[in-house]
Amino acid sequence: MEDITSTGDFGANEFKLVMTLVSDYCDGLHYGDVPKLRAIFHPDAFLKAPGLRRSLEQWLDAVAIRPVPDQQGRSYNFKLLSIEIIKDQAMVKLECPLFDHCYLDFLGLLKENGRWLIHNKMYTDLQEDHS
Repeated sequence: MEDITSTGDFGANEFKLVMTLVSDYCDGLHYGDVPKLRAIFHPDAFLKAPGLRRSLEQWLDAVAIRPVPDQQGRSYNFKLLSIEIIKDQAMVKLECPLFDHCYLDFLGLLKENGRWLIHNKMYTDLQEDHS
């Protein structure tokens, strides 16, 4: 990952914790690691794209049966565009090239009970026209 921009009121430790979660997210996508992904999402998280809404379980089921990018020899080209952390909430913006798509993901994180989790994921395919 590259091109990090960060703003907000946070300490180095919080930034490190969020970065670890982001790394786990990218690894989970690239290696098709459903347990790793499940561990970083809040159970009631919803994933939203234009015209598509899925529960966490629906999305994880889809990840479990899709091809695995690593096994297909796909490059690990995730790009962190920004992280903003303010107190116990964070917004992460990532470019996620997967298969023949280039997704832009916005991950909404909350820190509850001392742990950062993804509570919301909004995404779109930059290569498709959604108008």
